[in-house]
Amino acid sequence: MKQAFVRARRPEHKRQRREAILAAARDLAAESGVRNVSLGGVAAAVGLAKSNIARYFGTREEIFLELAAEGWTEWRAAVAERLREAHGAEAMVAALAETLAERPLFCDLLSHTSTTLEHNVSVPAARAFKRTVLGVVAELGREIARAHGDLTVREGYELTGAAAALAGTLYPAANPPPTLVELYAQDPEIAATCLPFVPTLTRALRALVAGLPTLR
Repeated sequence: MKQAFVRARRPEHKRQRREAILAAARDLAAESGVRNVSLGGVAAAVGLAKSNIARYFGTREEIFLELAAEGWTEWRAAVAERLREAHGAEAMVAALAETLAERPLFCDLLSHTSTTLEHNVSVPAARAFKRTVLGVVAELGREIARAHGDLTVREGYELTGAAAALAGTLYPAANPPPTLVELYAQDPEIAATCLPFVPTLTRALRALVAGLPTLR
């Protein structure tokens, strides 16, 4: 629900305002997709003028880049929990693929990261995001190496990065816009080329797990 804010002056009020902006962007993106959320839409949802958003985030892209960083951190925790119970390559691959499938907003953000969200942002915002991503990938690389002894830490690192990159590519293809949904309904031959998210991601990750040790 739209809220009316007075100017935030104290640090805790500024933190609350930032969280309100992030929450509004998160809700709007979950409802209509990242590409369809404008800065004006976020501002309206929190009862601010667009110009006032700049007190907390320099651009629309910086808002979503921070949400993407949150998504990486949350994904790390989910994968690490699954890996503690995973035994063998199949369980490890399932942990990566299924936790991504459970996070459609994160996958949507991944699909826009390199093409949109890393553009029109400040160097500090880009640095904070990249440090978060690199930290998550490094930690999961170690977790994967512990869970699957046939892979090194470096190979676990590569597998983690590939899983996220593939998810960002597959997600929009597996969740087509209305025009393509209509086309697929009319033309089963074309519809058959729409790759399902989890099976396709799982197959690709299985191939990587099998192939990475051969490249040493």
